[in-house]
This record gives sequence, structure tokens and C-alpha cells, in this order.
Amino acid sequence: PSLPGEGFFLPAKMAAPLAVVLIVAVTIRAVLFRSSLAELIAQRVEVVSPLNAWKRVVEGLALLDLGVTPYSGDVFHETPLIIYLFHFVIDYSEFVFMIADGITAVALYLAVQDYNKIVFRKQKYALEADRYPRDVLELIQTPKDMYYIPLKVALFYLLNPFTILSCVAQSTCGLNNAVIALFILCTIKGSAFLSAVFLALATYQSIYPITLFAPALLFLLQRLYIPVSLHCPRFWVQALQYGVMFLGSLVVIVCLSFFLLSSWDFIPSVYGFILSVPDLTPNIGLFWYFFAEMFEHFRLFFLCVFQINVFFYIIPLSIKLKEHPVFLMFMQIAIISIFKSYPTVGDIALYMAFLPVWSHLYRFLRNIFLVSCVLLACSALFPVLWHLWIFAGSANSNFYYAITLVFNVGQILLVSDYFYAYLRREHHMAHGLYLKRKDGSEATLVLK
Repeated sequence: PSLPGEGFFLPAKMAAPLAVVLIVAVTIRAVLFRSSLAELIAQRVEVVSPLNAWKRVVEGLALLDLGVTPYSGDVFHETPLIIYLFHFVIDYSEFVFMIADGITAVALYLAVQDYNKIVFRKQKYALEADRYPRDVLELIQTPKDMYYIPLKVALFYLLNPFTILSCVAQSTCGLNNAVIALFILCTIKGSAFLSAVFLALATYQSIYPITLFAPALLFLLQRLYIPVSLHCPRFWVQALQYGVMFLGSLVVIVCLSFFLLSSWDFIPSVYGFILSVPDLTPNIGLFWYFFAEMFEHFRLFFLCVFQINVFFYIIPLSIKLKEHPVFLMFMQIAIISIFKSYPTVGDIALYMAFLPVWSHLYRFLRNIFLVSCVLLACSALFPVLWHLWIFAGSANSNFYYAITLVFNVGQILLVSDYFYAYLRREHHMAHGLYLKRKDGSEATLVLK
């Protein structure tokens, strides 16, 4: 059997729709920047956090201009490279954030385009080798199915209300997303050095992206046809080479920050702040309410329990998804955005941009309608319950944290549903679509 629509990838024809999407996205942002809503959006706790709020960057710049280290006091918690970037482009900050969103969208577009070509080639070779059961041909992705996926990814990112809000609030989360998107692009293109550099830059910005080291390494190994085996010398050589490039880049970036500031103050102010969570300003994360109610005696223990979530899940997921590193990358980005200490809606927008890539999993999703309703309802209720708590005084912090919990449960259900759907499709691709028991009756697939 052969795949219908071979040679369907025509990237040149897709440039015009992408340009239209970029123009529409920039227009929406420019209109909102000039509206009275911009100031309101910049104060929303769902959109900015103590780490990435624009007003804190402005405070840091004011201290820097006065010859005082921006990390004196407890206001500025961004990295030195960010403050020096805006030291030169402060008058054009709106353009910087719009360009960052554009870079993210184009990088994801190109990355997904290349990933689809890889998937297509793998399917073609498997079909030629007759590895698929006959009844799974309807599950195979054709180039016609994949054709608009890169554009949908760019559309999902640029026109997502979460991304727009984050950009208009001038949250530095948009810059972090751009770095992660460039890391994904370089990884899928097979450039180990640039992948390591952008991963180091993303890790330097917020620590948590260090967990993306595993999926990046697995993808590069797969691209070079190196088996993931502890007994394979080539595996260790490639892993060591990528690890050295990553650590070397990270050391260079950190040392550059030291030379800019002539001080190591940024390490406790940025990374200590992220890990120890001293600022309990409400946000859409799980930390703030729990630690506001926590006895100081138990704080360190529960801090470790909460923080380990981001770093622990990559181990079992890497074992289970070692043959599927790009899906592993999507899973880990989602886990970071749910379990990090200071999440904002901009973090969620990045992993949601990947949902069109897994459009072939829709038939296996179990809770997608329910989860979509939960996420939409929570997004609408965030400002309502905030107003009732802070301004009207007719509610309290329990109301706001309750909706935060529901929102995060919705995200966890969404990610676990895609995980189940992906594993189920892979099982069908190996064993057939219509599974039978030994007695000939229809079998039911259960994820354990």
C-alpha cells in the first residue's frame, strides 16, 4: 500500500497564509497596546507574576540607571541579560514583545513542518516494509492531513487569547517562549550545538526547561540512528557531547551575566526566588495558597514535594516515550506550565499551540469536550472571583484558589487524555485497530 497525496508538502504556498496570520496578530496587539485595556491587563495576576511583570523590569532599569544593582531589595527577579536587553530597547518594548511572539510562531511553524516530514517518511518506510496491520490504514496520517498543521500551530499560538494577553501585558514569559520555540526548531532540524545553546538560554531564564534535555537528546539520538542503550558506546559519546555543549553554554551565559553586573547577586534573586517561592502573590499556580497557610516548620519539606513534580515526571515519561521524543517534549512543556512555582497564561499558550500536531488523536480522546468546557469556564471565572475577593469583599481567597485548582485539574486531565490517546494509537498501529480476545470476542484496551 502507498500513502495518498505523496509530495504534498509545498512550503512556499503556505508563506502567504502565515504572513496574513502574522499581520492579523500584530494588528490585534497594536490596537490593544493603544487601548485603555493595556494597563488593566498588565495588572492581572493570571497574566503576570512577580518573576515576569513588566513594572518590575521598569523598576530594575530605574535602579540600574541610578548605579544601584537591580537585585537590591525584593522587586526585580528577571535575569541580567533581560534587563540589559531592555536597557537598550526600552523605548521599543512593545515591538520587542510582538517580535518575540512572531519568532515563536514562525519557529514552531518550521519545526512542525520538519517534524511532519519525518513522520511521513517513517510511515512510508513502515508501509513499504509491511509492518502495519491491514486494518490500521485509516489511522495513518497522509500529507493532505498534515498540510495545514504548521499553519494551525502558528494560528493557535498567535491568536490564542492567552498569548495576546501576555504580549499586551509585556510579560517576559513571551521571550522565554521564543527561546524554547527556537530550541525545539534547532532540535528538530538536528543542530545539536544550537539546540544545546537555546536549551541553556531557556534554563538560564527559568531553571525548569533543564528537564527538556532528555527529549532533545532522545530526538538527536533517533535522528542519528543511535540506539538508547547503556551498553552502546555511541550512545554515551553522543550524550556526553550534548551534555558538554549544554553545560558549556550555560556556564558562558552565567559568566557573561556576572561580567555585566560584577556581582553574583542575581543567582539568589532569580533562581533562589523560583525555588524557594518567597512571594505568595496569588496566581494560577498551585503554590501560593498552600504556602500561605503552611506552618513554617513544614515549609521546606512541602517545598521539595511541590518542586519535585516538575523534575520527577520526566524520568518515567522518558522511559515510556523514548521512541517518541517530540511528544515527550510536548508533555514536559505542559508539566512545567502546570507545576512551576509562578505560572502565567503565557506558559499555557506554548503547549496549547502543539494541540493541532496531535489532531490525529482526536478519535481516541475521552474527555476533550468536558476539559474544554472546564478550561473556558475557569478562564471566565478568574477575573469574576478576583473582583469578588479583592474589590467587593463578598468572597475570600478560598474561592479564587478553588477555581485555580479546577483549572489545573482541567489541564492535567487534558494532558493525561492526550497521553492515553497517543499510547492507544501506537498500540493499535502495532496490533491492529479491532482487537480480539482469544475466544474471538471484542477486546477492550485499558491503560495501566
